[in-house]
Amino acid sequence: MKEIKMALLAIATLTLLATIAGCSSTKVASAKASDTSSAKPGEEKESEKSTASNGSANKPLAVTGEIAGSQVFIKGRTVEIWAKWCSDHEVTQAEYQSIMGENPSKFSGSNKPVENVSWYDAIMYCNKKSVAAGRTPCYKVDGKTDTKQWGYTPHNGNSISGTITCNFNADGYRLPTEAEWEYFARGGNTSNSGQTEYSGSNTIGSVAWYDGNSRNETHEVKKKTANSLGLYDMSGNVWEWCWDWCGSINQSTDSTGAASGSFRIVRGGGWGDYASYCTVSRRIYSNPFYRDYDLGFRVVCSRSE
Repeated sequence: MKEIKMALLAIATLTLLATIAGCSSTKVASAKASDTSSAKPGEEKESEKSTASNGSANKPLAVTGEIAGSQVFIKGRTVEIWAKWCSDHEVTQAEYQSIMGENPSKFSGSNKPVENVSWYDAIMYCNKKSVAAGRTPCYKVDGKTDTKQWGYTPHNGNSISGTITCNFNADGYRLPTEAEWEYFARGGNTSNSGQTEYSGSNTIGSVAWYDGNSRNETHEVKKKTANSLGLYDMSGNVWEWCWDWCGSINQSTDSTGAASGSFRIVRGGGWGDYASYCTVSRRIYSNPFYRDYDLGFRVVCSRSE
């Protein structure tokens, strides 16, 4: 591991650069992220785009086959997509404030994506939102779904102690697995025909806020063109946390990713990144306690809306 200095809005910040097999680089501060790879509004409504439905409320969609350029959909691996619904936008500051009671974002705006949130903050939001909606929470810490028993203070630079598990059969809100995220980003296209470099287009400016057009800030969600599933901002604006531990992927890797690790996967690219970081295939990772001004998330659900 080594520390590197990066510029964020002309302010030098220190970030951690690590190397783990199978993941291309760490999540570093916005601006130009270092690459170690060889090839990297409003309330959610029940009428929002329902995706990945395979006609069954209980069975996942099985995806088998290799997609060129993907490190997730590889030859010999069958991936299960449990999510039947994906939010068409990144969690907004208004949504986050309504559930968590505070807004840690740097770039203020009710319909801008919430940012500066850790992976731990995100899973707490998911459970609290699930309870508010009368659904079964997905996440447990030492067997407990009640966030009041987690001993965790969000936005405080700390971590959740204990064993964290996810019930993918529960009907609550959760983070997507990395495979689910990439499936949605590719518009549900699992063939090698009609694939796009970015989510919904080969022209990044039409679908993403990135370093070439963002003016060094986030933007309101759903202002760019959606992909074929009606999902916005899966390339650019803010990076999105996924459930998975970072690890190498092979034919036998579980659909929910590596069994253990030290870093969690983030996908999609952000407002301060090169176009190459906003592709549907780029994988990077970060410490789950890490927060940054271009790091947010969106939610999925294993129940069709």
